[in-house]
Amino acid sequence: MARRTIGDIEKIWTNVEGVKKLSDRAVGIGPFGIGLDGLLTWVPVVGTVYSVGAAGWLLLQAARVKASPGTVARMVGYLGLDSFTTLVGEVPFLDFVPSVVDVLFPGHLLAARALQKDIETTHWVEASEREARATGEHERHVEEMRKGGLRRLVYLHD
Repeated sequence: MARRTIGDIEKIWTNVEGVKKLSDRAVGIGPFGIGLDGLLTWVPVVGTVYSVGAAGWLLLQAARVKASPGTVARMVGYLGLDSFTTLVGEVPFLDFVPSVVDVLFPGHLLAARALQKDIETTHWVEASEREARATGEHERHVEEMRKGGLRRLVYLHD
């Protein structure tokens, strides 16, 4: 597996921003917006494929940046509710109510924000923890993390 860099983390943050806007904010109306997730939910099967696919992609990005377990749990909750309402819409005669809920509940947006906040509150180090401890750099990284008001320290080469 290729070693990750801080540039890779920044690129993931930017890609998550794109999915966030595309899924739930493609068209903004004041504080509200609608995106592909809400629009495609009215198209049988296509909406479900998009919603579940975007959810899976966001969770994959969370794994790539080593998101905290709490962040992943929040993401699973938001995305699970969003995907569940979309799946219920596939049932004949029940398709209207879940479609409305899917338009109003921005699950992808909430999950993406949670992931972006996790990325922003993490001190990233392009080394392995073992190397940092061996050279005495670990303590410096912990101190930088605390001074910066960050919550986590992640070594990208572990």
